[in-house]
Amino acid sequence: MSRMLIVHHTPSPAVQQLLEAAVAGARLPELTEVAVEVEPALSATASDLLSADAVLLVTPANIGYMSGALKHFFDTVYYPCLDATHGLAWGLLVHGNDDTAGAVASVTKIATALKWRQVAEVLSVVGAPDTSALARAHDLGATVCAAAVP
Repeated sequence: MSRMLIVHHTPSPAVQQLLEAAVAGARLPELTEVAVEVEPALSATASDLLSADAVLLVTPANIGYMSGALKHFFDTVYYPCLDATHGLAWGLLVHGNDDTAGAVASVTKIATALKWRQVAEVLSVVGAPDTSALARAHDLGATVCAAAVP
């Protein structure tokens, strides 16, 4: 069975709503051949990532950067996964109150260094998530999950 890992830091209700929408998309009935694991960024490990066929990263934009929790995840997994995860399917969901550009750039730079394969456009949501943003988060979860299917 294929495996999708969702690594998140959800300190706000807005990010939690977006995460829940993405998880619902990843767990669509037509994607049951993929086991979806949801892990907080502070507890996700290199072993979690090494056993994944796809990863969705969910973070707030904090002071122009990804959350410290997601940065901690990358610091923990970078060297153990550097050569072993080339080509890993990945997606990114970022929420900010006024700007997400720095967070998107920082995560993208690390994913590029790890030689991951981006399978969906970054979903950047500024302000309170509306129905459209939640639908796009749902679609992102489904798209990244589908990329885990061999």
